[in-house]
Amino acid sequence: MIERIYRMLIELTNGRWSSAILHRFAKSERSKVIIPSFAKTYKINQDEMEKPIQEYNSLHEFFIRNLKEGARSIDQDPMSVVSPVDSVIEEIGRIAADKSITVKGKVYSIAEMLGDDEAMARYEEGTYMIFYLSPSHYHQIHSPLNGEVVKQWTLGKKSYPVNKMGLAYGNYPLSKNYRKITEIRHSKGMAAVVKVGAMFVNSIETTHKGEKLEKGEQLAYFTFGSTIVMLFEKDTITLLPEIKPPYHIKYGEPIGTLTGQA
Repeated sequence: MIERIYRMLIELTNGRWSSAILHRFAKSERSKVIIPSFAKTYKINQDEMEKPIQEYNSLHEFFIRNLKEGARSIDQDPMSVVSPVDSVIEEIGRIAADKSITVKGKVYSIAEMLGDDEAMARYEEGTYMIFYLSPSHYHQIHSPLNGEVVKQWTLGKKSYPVNKMGLAYGNYPLSKNYRKITEIRHSKGMAAVVKVGAMFVNSIETTHKGEKLEKGEQLAYFTFGSTIVMLFEKDTITLLPEIKPPYHIKYGEPIGTLTGQA
């Protein structure tokens, strides 16, 4: 019953027009007035922002803000894999032989999430990680490793919330929400970065051009809170043992080491 009520309420507020109105307001100068209260509510660290808070002309501009140079450091071990975002790692696990993952008690199909049978087959019995970004986080997305962009594609239309309630009661948001997927070939195999849109605003803007990727290089950015799902081929990554969900992490910090044969 709770699940049905939750989905009904979300459907009533997650239409094309309501999303468009919210997006338009966030990009308008009128939204500038709420930036200070937004920053206070979400305890945003203003010391690491690229410029003073009063210089942001809209909530959208503030939300996709850059950081000061040196605010983050990228792990320099050539075999390390780093977090692509500031976030909370909510789930870590093994992709089942039937190509499914379990997140907050829900079983998700990797086939549905990726919408590509060839890509899906690569990740059977591999590793998955779920990175949740709240509105308080820095929302730019960076490459987790050195490599080459093999393919990028977009799926989905509407987006349900991807917070804890959304994952528990939503309509399988990780595999049905609007999402953009980037597959990366690295020295030990393949990895997928699934960028999942959040409720109301399906904005995931790709910023990287070309094929070559350097670890820590910007890939894209989110508008408002969202989630990254990372998928690794079987036996291609050894995760750091200290990472136990929920685990707070910043982009550039290591999450594991590439392993196996090239």
